[in-house]
Parts: sequence; C-alpha cells; structure tokens
Amino acid sequence: MKIALIRKNYNSYGGAENYLRLVAKGLNAKGHDVHIFSAGNWHDNAFPVHRIKILNKPSFLSNIFFAVNSKAVLKKESFDCIISFERTFFQDIYRAGDGCHREWLNKRRIVEPFLKKLSFALNPHHLTLLYLEKKCFLHSKKIIANSMMVKNDIIKHYSIPDRKIHVIYNGVDLKRFSPVTVEQKTIAKHSLGIKENKVILFVGADFKRKGLSVLLKAVSILDMKDKKLIVVGEKETPRYFKIAKKLRIEKHVVFWGHEPEIEKFLIIADVFVLPTIYDPFSNAALEAMATGLPVVTTAYNGASELIENGVNGFIISDPLDERAFADKISDALLRTEEMGKNARTKAEDYSIEKAVEKIVKVISGK
Repeated sequence: MKIALIRKNYNSYGGAENYLRLVAKGLNAKGHDVHIFSAGNWHDNAFPVHRIKILNKPSFLSNIFFAVNSKAVLKKESFDCIISFERTFFQDIYRAGDGCHREWLNKRRIVEPFLKKLSFALNPHHLTLLYLEKKCFLHSKKIIANSMMVKNDIIKHYSIPDRKIHVIYNGVDLKRFSPVTVEQKTIAKHSLGIKENKVILFVGADFKRKGLSVLLKAVSILDMKDKKLIVVGEKETPRYFKIAKKLRIEKHVVFWGHEPEIEKFLIIADVFVLPTIYDPFSNAALEAMATGLPVVTTAYNGASELIENGVNGFIISDPLDERAFADKISDALLRTEEMGKNARTKAEDYSIEKAVEKIVKVISGK
C-alpha cells in the first residue's frame, strides 16, 4: 500500500515525531510505500518528505494553514491510506497521539492560576485547536487512540461512537531499550560522572505538564544519601533550580538538558518517575519499562494502563501528592530488581512491530 503520514512539525526530541518515525520504518519494513507530509525538516533519507507551506506565527494561524494546505496537497496525490498524527482536515485515520485538547485544558486547571484558567476560553490558539480537533474527530473514518484514557476522553467530550475508536498502545524498540548487567550499569555511571548508588530518573520536555515541581518536592522528603535525581529534557531553567535550592536538594539534582540517546540514562537509573498531569501515553515510561525499570507515574498518564501497582510500578491518583510519590519511589528503590524484571516482561508485549501490525489491521479493516 501507498501510505501518507502527516505531522506538522519536526523536533528530534519530540515523542510524537520519533514515534511516527518508528511507525514509518515498521510500515516500510512490511513493504509499504511510506510518504511523510510535514512543514518541518525531517532529517531522514529513508522516506520521501513532502513539505507543506505554512505561516510560522501566530501559532493559531500556523495550525489552520497547515490543515488547509496539507488537504490541498494531498487531494492532488493518490494514496491507499492517509494517517494523520496531527489535527487536520483530510485523512482516513487520525491517530490521536496528542490526546484530547479539551480534556488537557481541564487538567491544566489543576496547576494554573485563576486568570490563566479564564484565558483558555479566549485564547485563539486554544480555540483553533478545539475547532480542528472537533473537525478531525468527526470527519476521520477511523480514530486510533493510544490509551483507553484518551478513547474515553474523546467519547466524553465529542460523543464519537465507540466502534470508531481503536486503542493501540504505543510500541517500543525492544532492542534499543533493554536491560543491562550490573557491570555495564556501573561502567555507564562512571562515564557520566554519577557516583551515587541509586538514580531516580525524570524525562520530559515540558517540566510543568510533566510535574517536575512535584517530583522535586517528593525528593526533598526522601533520604537522598547516596541517591541522585537526574532530570533530562529541557535545559536547566532558573525556576526549577530555584525550587531545588529552596528545598535544599540542589546537590542531589542534575539538570542534564536535551539528550537524543535517552537509553544511556535509562540504563543507569533504578526507578523512572513521571508525575504528569496529562500524558496521552508517555513513550519514555514504556522505554523505561523495556529497560527494566519500575515506573512511578499518575493515573493521568495513558501508559499507567500497563502498570500493575506494586508489581512493575506504582500509579498515583493525585498528581500533586508529593508524599505519595516519595513513598512509592522509596518502595520501588527497595524492590528495583524484582519490579524491573516484571516491567521488562510487560513491555515485551508492546513491541513496535506488534503496534505496526495492529495499525495495518485498522487500515485494512480487519
């Protein structure tokens, strides 16, 4: 089949973009002719990339231009299936990897001040995304949700029929993300200059949404002797360094910044923690499980549907409960080996190859 994949922007650190690349490679490996349609520069010579012209700013016009222009370009082409990873006007299947924006705005109200909450109803960026989202859900022949949480949110807010939404959990590259020996872990720690015995890992490009402030408060409760928290994602920001300093834990925290080879941190970690207030499905959480790490996250993370409390990780119901996070991180650190093995076993059921097979079945209507 000739298949088009749509994603507006490209960011080498973006979870959605990297997942699209995995799907593209998986479809290509099955003999399908894959084309990418994007406004960004995809540094990948494996697939034809068709550039869509847009206005870069303001963001709401940029989104509208991409939806309109991608439709115009795709109408001139001939594809067996068009799968959009973006809120667009012209696709057969919409993969709702970014979740449900209306529900995200509801979740943001947990952490935003009063005036910011009021602005949601007036901000043209949000109004545009809600318009595009509604059109996309209503007019796509099929929708792929990456968790039951997202499926339920779509049904709740847009009354989309259950039969139209297919849940396909994200897949992971089980070869790239795999457990290492104790000796390999020790060598990797030394190479990164980490001397502590236990490592708590946080990975996320949006510190506010991913709950870093909650994790820092949780770490301040823990006995951090011979322990280190490594934060990978954004560059060190004054706000979060000030929080760490105020909590007197700055010596126990490393702000690493962006890192494309995230596996080098996963292999030295003992527990992965993500106190997110909304995550349709955290790729990093599944990658951590594949590497053999217990995961401590919230019920607002679609990946929590793969976690069994006390077996391969812990699910926290309140994303702002730093005491609960401190307790479960402590529990996980005491049972790292056992829970890590269980996490790897669970992740083996969610390889990228199996995810692609399920996507092909949705395309073919099986």
